[in-house]
Amino acid sequence: MYGKPVIKGTRVPVDLILEKLSEGESINELLKSYPQISVEAISACLNFASQFIRNEDAYPIAS
Repeated sequence: MYGKPVIKGTRVPVDLILEKLSEGESINELLKSYPQISVEAISACLNFASQFIRNEDAYPIAS
């Protein structure tokens, strides 16, 4: 997947799951759409995003 992080054992990118959740898709809808993933995998996506953001430095941009 061009170096993107994916759910282990699948070709489902983490950013796709995060995007679908941010658009209001429910976990049950995701599980129906992607039967190869689990609730634990979705939780791992959220944890990955949390860890990624936690380790980022943010700098204000002048407007």
